[in-house]
Amino acid sequence: MRIIPLILAVALFMENMDSTVIATSLPAIAADIGAEPISLKLALTAYFVALAIFIPLSGWMADRFGAKNVFRAAIVVFMVGSICCAFSDSLLTFVLSRFLQGIGGSMMTPIARLVLVRSTKRSELVSAMAWLTVPALIGPISGPPLGGFLTTFYSWHWIFWINVPIGLIGLVLISKFLPDVDRGRNERPIDFPGLFLSGVTFAGVLFGFSVISLPAIPVYVGYLSIIIGAVTGVLYLRHARRAQYPILDPSLFRLPLFRSAIIGGSLFRIGLGAFPFLMPLMLQLAFGLSPFESGLTTFIAAFGAIVSKLGVRWLYRAFGFPRTLVLLALVGCVFLAINGFFMPETPHWLLMAALFVGGLTRSFFFTGLNALVFADIDEQHASQATAINAVAQQLSVAAGVAVAGGTLEFTSNLLHGGELTLSDFHIAWFVVALVAILSALPFFRLPPDAGADVSGHRVKSITRPEPATA
Repeated sequence: MRIIPLILAVALFMENMDSTVIATSLPAIAADIGAEPISLKLALTAYFVALAIFIPLSGWMADRFGAKNVFRAAIVVFMVGSICCAFSDSLLTFVLSRFLQGIGGSMMTPIARLVLVRSTKRSELVSAMAWLTVPALIGPISGPPLGGFLTTFYSWHWIFWINVPIGLIGLVLISKFLPDVDRGRNERPIDFPGLFLSGVTFAGVLFGFSVISLPAIPVYVGYLSIIIGAVTGVLYLRHARRAQYPILDPSLFRLPLFRSAIIGGSLFRIGLGAFPFLMPLMLQLAFGLSPFESGLTTFIAAFGAIVSKLGVRWLYRAFGFPRTLVLLALVGCVFLAINGFFMPETPHWLLMAALFVGGLTRSFFFTGLNALVFADIDEQHASQATAINAVAQQLSVAAGVAVAGGTLEFTSNLLHGGELTLSDFHIAWFVVALVAILSALPFFRLPPDAGADVSGHRVKSITRPEPATA
């Protein structure tokens, strides 16, 4: 049973790692292709914009051409994009190559979850999601140190070449072991107006967040982009109410478990998105560690994510989704806020222990959350649910980076004349934790046995004694 989620997890690890691996390699890439490092950050933005535009199309593509076929095609597109990145010799070709990679990546994550949901019994979904959650947590953490290692000791080209053998192995395993999970092809027409409006909405918001957090161009462009995205988002909602087959169906938010999982997960993921941005910066700029040393320090959180696989199924079966998610949200946010108390003289083992427990908690949370998303979704709407969930993930992670970056910029300008200090990082951790702790609220309102057919949890009923009869 584990072979399917493990195959999918390998492909998703490649995609999740690649989205962050180039962060530490930008100076070397810029010097080699004759561009400024700050302008090369447009390549990061191009990748996320491609995700935003094409993720809404993933559900329709899977239903029309088959999830397994589209998943294989997505890996091929991602590999071709990686090869193009390795051969890039100018800013334009590198940005376009990253955009092509993003097209492949936009299909990999939602369709992997769709394949897993369609090939797994509902009672085993938590266990299967546990293996699929690992790459999403390890990838962003392992990307920067791996990128720094390859760039320092070999060449920046290798951060893209390594995707080729991984992709080829993935294609072989998918073709051999992955079942055909499609229940007949859906012939519904594509919603071109909805695809355009949703693409502008999500691309505008993601591009705006990227500009605010990584200002390669004037910051006001980022705020203007977010406004445009918000306006087109309202237009899309009006269109979706009238369309017979909307590209993303907002009516799914009427389902209480799906709505709670998306809202709660998005709020908590703001903290996850801020972590790989804030922690390396704090360790390097305020603690004086090298990029490689900071990468090795933060990687301990990945071990927490792996260890969580051992007990996650028991945890949700024993206590159910609502109570477990509330507790994990609170504990996870506490360990985000704890980062705001660390000082350079803090014992290194204590710092790493906190990172380990934080990674463990986040992994427990997201494993259950990703299963809860599908707890009240039927087969007909599974592809829509995976696409909406993937879009929400990208937006919330980008929002986390924007919140963290915006807080750093605001406090440093207000208190220290634009110079970053350790206290600015401490405040940013507290702000991120305060936002993320709101994620517990949507789960408070759920009944204790919500999603019990997925978690296996059963609430014991209280047997009242019969009244005595005379």
